[in-house]
Amino acid sequence: MSVLLATQVASPVCTTAAECAGQGVDTFIGTPARVWASVAALVALASVIIGWPAHRSVRRGNGGRGAATVALGAGLIGGLNGAVKLAVADGGLGTGNGVFGAAVALVLGLAGAVLGGLALARSRRTEPSG
Repeated sequence: MSVLLATQVASPVCTTAAECAGQGVDTFIGTPARVWASVAALVALASVIIGWPAHRSVRRGNGGRGAATVALGAGLIGGLNGAVKLAVADGGLGTGNGVFGAAVALVLGLAGAVLGGLALARSRRTEPSG
């Protein structure tokens, strides 16, 4: 057991399934391209999760401007990373290039940016004029 843990510490990320099998690691994390696409998809998903409540109720506190701004920024970051990843991918689905994750990041990023933008616009409309 300790030999397995020492092997994992020596090279914690394996980039191919064969390399993982040679190290005695049971799980394959993925290629760097898949990791990039997955992180972009998670950021984009966070923008949707933050943007939905901000869009639904903007009348609380400061009008929901903080959450709307975070959703807009995270949506743009996730969506742009997904678009760039799709542009530089040199293979299709199942090649390890992160094409599916990049497509998910692009769609969720656009959705999060739209939700954040709508919430930001609505918070400006409901702002009391003084």
